[in-house]
Amino acid sequence: MKWTLAALLLICSTVLVSSTQSPFTQRDKAFYADEATINFVRPGLVFKILGHEIAADGTVKVRFRITDPRGVPLEREGINTPGPVSTSFVLAYLPNDGKFWRTYTTRLKTSTWPPTAGRQARQSAADTGGSYQKVADGEYIYTFGTKLPANYERTATHAISMYGNRNLSEFELGINYATENYYFVPDGSAVRRTRQVIVTESCNKCHEDLSFHGGSRKGMDNCILCHSPSYTLGTTVVQNTNPETGNTIDMTVMIHKIHMGAELPSVRAGKPYQIVGFGNAVADYSKVGMPSGANNCQWCHTERNDKAAQKDAWLTNPTRDACGSCHDNVNFATGENHLGIIQLNDNQCRNCHIPQGELDFDASIKGAHVFPQMSSLLRGAVVNIERIENMAPGQRPRITFSLKDRSGKPMAITELLPGAGNARLAFTLAGPTTDYGTGVGTATTRGYVNEVVTATAVTGTTGMYTYTMTTALPADAKGTWTIAVEGRSHEKLLEGTLKETLVQATIPNQVKYVSVDGSRVVPRRVVTTTATCNVCHSRLWFLHGQNRDEIDNCVICHNPSMTDAARRPAALMPAESINFATMIHRIHTGEEQGRDYTIYGFGNVPHNYNHILLPPPATGASCNLCHVNNSQQVPSKGVLPVTDPRGWLNPVQPTAAACLGCHASREAASHALAHTTTLGESCTVCHGPNATYSVNKVHAR
Repeated sequence: MKWTLAALLLICSTVLVSSTQSPFTQRDKAFYADEATINFVRPGLVFKILGHEIAADGTVKVRFRITDPRGVPLEREGINTPGPVSTSFVLAYLPNDGKFWRTYTTRLKTSTWPPTAGRQARQSAADTGGSYQKVADGEYIYTFGTKLPANYERTATHAISMYGNRNLSEFELGINYATENYYFVPDGSAVRRTRQVIVTESCNKCHEDLSFHGGSRKGMDNCILCHSPSYTLGTTVVQNTNPETGNTIDMTVMIHKIHMGAELPSVRAGKPYQIVGFGNAVADYSKVGMPSGANNCQWCHTERNDKAAQKDAWLTNPTRDACGSCHDNVNFATGENHLGIIQLNDNQCRNCHIPQGELDFDASIKGAHVFPQMSSLLRGAVVNIERIENMAPGQRPRITFSLKDRSGKPMAITELLPGAGNARLAFTLAGPTTDYGTGVGTATTRGYVNEVVTATAVTGTTGMYTYTMTTALPADAKGTWTIAVEGRSHEKLLEGTLKETLVQATIPNQVKYVSVDGSRVVPRRVVTTTATCNVCHSRLWFLHGQNRDEIDNCVICHNPSMTDAARRPAALMPAESINFATMIHRIHTGEEQGRDYTIYGFGNVPHNYNHILLPPPATGASCNLCHVNNSQQVPSKGVLPVTDPRGWLNPVQPTAAACLGCHASREAASHALAHTTTLGESCTVCHGPNATYSVNKVHAR
């Protein structure tokens, strides 16, 4: 009977599959499955809540449908359709006199974590003790084990959240997840109130596809139902704390603290910020670094967030919980670190902390969180390369450039020359663009030269100058070469006041490509873009002392020949590769690396990246977060072998260097070596775009 029904469904779904566009992307395992498997298994999972009933005794029922992405019904048990489906339900309401969700469904959690074993806390949770009734193919009614209290608010907005998964591991299609949120008012009136300060799309800038707790709970609208402040339901007190650590799991506090991470005053004072989860797994957020900067409230609260019902709450309704979660050294009860001002409630917060004041760095919410480099008070500097001459082999490049402040007013070059504080202006020469790493440079700057502009080397009048480089192009130079500008301005803001601030602001990097032999200009290959990096990082000018902010500039120095040998102490040799593909892969998979990755930088300071973790659920397999135009596919477009003294292979060929940046084991290196001969790498045979083990396929979810 099982396979007879499946066969009938197979016939129906075959027609459906062949007549519509695939609902799967290159990030889904199902995208790569053969047609027969797709037609039989019908991977994917979609929940749809159809309606609800509330009985006189408070019993709640919810009717729902389970389908694949094309609407074909699926069975919970996985008997007549492939893959069992698990489902869970949360029942909550938004009080008419409150702004946070409260769940009727709760659980009592008892700590088994040795330091606090036995401590208990009641938390919001999924329903237990309920029952299912099948009413049609793919349609069911779930009766909650939890009943509504007799005095429940019939005019308040209620929510039912359904989440779960479908296990298709036996078909090599992984585990599919789904979440559905359903809102209603018990008295039958329209839903007029809800809570939505942040939309999921804002989170997904960095988090790819926001999901936690094993992947089954997806989206911010689901998260905030349970992650709310403590409340009382009848005679039951729901603390919503982590009993192991005593930390609240209220979304407002928890998310701010997680993203603040290493910048939390309490963490800097030596107290780690931890949440203990399933199986006593300790999530320590004390090393988290917000890629966009911890001070950048607007990165979450405004970017992609215009659809949020309370999108301006962070500006118009400051609270002790929200602000104190980041500024956790403030004691509102005593006034400590709050100018001695005692705040016993939130009523007066908005009087001082208005949305925006007259000056940057004031007590307003926007003003207090201004990045100095983005201040409206900053003149800044903008350099534009107007003309490049003398770009033939053996010649010294001559660069004519304009210099203006951010408002467009011409600037004097003296404002950027040595002696003007920490201001700096420099030009970089490198080539050819097929792969940087040869041609020019020294023992410490292999493949490029970086020349700082000095007063004796520049000519011109205010706003327009010419600089002739001291380095000549090699006599045998061919193809396309690169000239890049970088640097920073240095100035005081609010000089003479108690808010006086010294600021170094990046001069926007400009990269120009020039043919040195009359051939067609060929820019350096595009693997990722600055805009792609800035989706998470906001501005790349945090790096290298506010000097550099453009990926096309980064790859000049971080080329296949470069290591940290110039900065690494002799006793700690061999050197580490800082080739861009190798370095960026190793940094972004830091916690996943099976090896140490420490780079020595300016001042011979070590920078260890083994604590780095991509914003979950993203992993090192989330190539699409950074790569553009499928540039993650093999073979690599690089042509030079990579110098990697601390790697398993040295030198390592271009494709292997990129892959071994993430796959850092001896076995992976041995595999790469076994498929490299005097003729080159054979990676494409198995891992090419259309091969059995293509990069996209093996990294799919």
